[in-house]
Amino acid sequence: MELTILGTSATLPTKTRNHSGYLLVYKAEGLLFDCGEGTQSQLKTAGISFSKITRIFLTHWHGDHMLGLPGLLQSMAMQEYSRTLQIYGPPGSKEKYQKLLEAFESSYPITAVMHEVKEGTFLETDDFTIEAYPLMHRTQCYGYRFAEKDKRKINMAKLKKLGVPEGPIIGKIQEGKTIVHNGKKILPEDVTTLIKGRIFAYIPDTRPTKNCQKIAQDADVLLCESTYTQEHRAMAEEHHHLTAQEAGQIASSSNAKKLILTHFSARYKNESELAQDAREVFDNTFAAKDFMKIQI
Repeated sequence: MELTILGTSATLPTKTRNHSGYLLVYKAEGLLFDCGEGTQSQLKTAGISFSKITRIFLTHWHGDHMLGLPGLLQSMAMQEYSRTLQIYGPPGSKEKYQKLLEAFESSYPITAVMHEVKEGTFLETDDFTIEAYPLMHRTQCYGYRFAEKDKRKINMAKLKKLGVPEGPIIGKIQEGKTIVHNGKKILPEDVTTLIKGRIFAYIPDTRPTKNCQKIAQDADVLLCESTYTQEHRAMAEEHHHLTAQEAGQIASSSNAKKLILTHFSARYKNESELAQDAREVFDNTFAAKDFMKIQI
C-alpha cells in the first residue's frame, strides 16, 4: 500500500506546493483523497496514469480541495477511461457536482457516480472499509479512515499434521470459522496467525474535535492538516484550522504510529518549523512534500 503526496499547500499554492491531493494505491484500487487545482498535472509529473484512479473522496467543497476535479474528469475521459468512476463527498455533494458539470462543459463524456457519505462506515469491500466523520471547519467537511480488514495466514504444516485436505474447508478457516474434521473441532486460532489490517487516516481542514480521534485511532499513518505553527494559534482558531502541535496531540492521544503533516500556509517557507512544532508532543512526525511517497 503506497501513498503519494500530490499537494501540500493550504489556500494559496506556492512554487513548490500544489493544492491538496493524495493518492492511496491498494491492490487494484487507486483512492484519490481531494483533488485541488493542478492535481492532474501533479499526477503526470509523478508518472501516475489517470486510469489508476478508481475512487475519489472529497472532504469538502472549498476550491483548494476540489477545483482540479473538472479538469481531471475531462482528461480521464479523453484517455477513454473505461470504468465507472466512484466519487464521494459530504451531504449536498450531488447538487454541487451537478452544478459543476453544468458549469464546465466537456465534449468528452465519462461515467461517474457521486455518492454522499454518512457518518461511520459508508463503504465496504472484501478487503477494506472506509469511514467518514464530520469535522469542525467553516463549511461541511469530513475526514476519512481507510481500514484494511484483518487476515488469517494459514499454517499449512499444522493443517497437514491434522490431516486437513486442501479445498473449500481451508477457505472457511481463513474466514475465521471453526471447522470439524474427522470428528475433531479445529479453531481458526489453532492453525492460523491473525495479521492485523493497516490503517490510513486523513484529517483535512478542522479545529480539534472528538471525531479527529475516531479517524486517527491506531492509524499506521495519519495524514493531518497543520496549517499553522503554535505561534499562530489565534489565526488557526480564526480560520478553523489546526496548528502542527494540535495535529501532534491528536496523533499522540489516538495511538497513531506515524504522523504526516500537510496543508501548510504559504507564510512558511520551510516545513521543518511545523514538523518541529508537532514533535514537541509526538516524535514520529514528518512534514509532507509534494511527490513524496510513503509505504504503509
